[in-house]
Amino acid sequence: MSEGLNQYAFSTLKRSSTVARIVEHLIDLIKSSSLQVGDKLPAERQLCEMIGVSRPILREALKALQVMNIIDMRQGAGTYIKSLEPEDVVEHLDIVFHLDSSLYHDLYEARRVLETSLAAMAAEKISDREILLIEENLRQAAADMDDEQAFFDRDLELHGMIMKAAGNRVIPVFMQSINKLALLIRQKTNAMPRIRRNTIQDHEAILRALKSRNPQESAAAMERHIYHVEHAFLYATEVEL
Repeated sequence: MSEGLNQYAFSTLKRSSTVARIVEHLIDLIKSSSLQVGDKLPAERQLCEMIGVSRPILREALKALQVMNIIDMRQGAGTYIKSLEPEDVVEHLDIVFHLDSSLYHDLYEARRVLETSLAAMAAEKISDREILLIEENLRQAAADMDDEQAFFDRDLELHGMIMKAAGNRVIPVFMQSINKLALLIRQKTNAMPRIRRNTIQDHEAILRALKSRNPQESAAAMERHIYHVEHAFLYATEVEL
């Protein structure tokens, strides 16, 4: 544990602080070397008192940090700061988004550029079997409407199917990075039942366009979908704030 790690390393935040602010606070401690690789965080109850936030908010912040591979939550042993290896930098660009929320727009813009192009390419190359697999995906997603995690998995699967159908071997490299950055955002929007219903409708529209083998319609359907999820995320963020 780094020397001098104690309650004075943690600043008290307002009770109304969002998860993003808590994540930013803990990341700032790491950046300033107040927290270092291998350090064990105080127990949950103690950390809540130090920062001045509720347990549910703290737990969500810790979960976000775990998804970002910044902390290691060991059952029965505590929570530790993980090593950030240089080759894993892409995986931790989530940090940048917590520190500059305006970059969310850039992320959705990148998705629009790449995923609309993928949809257009897929429309020209997609096979009948791939169409059937997407149809099955939609049936499963509709059946999993009330299962948040299962629906989330179906959502990622469908976008992966379209990317595969596009037949480009380079774009997936870029999409892998974007998907890692978008993980927390997609989890937030996926948690809302209304958004899950709208996602099904959007995916059905994309499927219809793909079945028509029309690149322009497929790209437009994908663009509408990304527009819808972006605005759903922005609305959820405004409500949280």
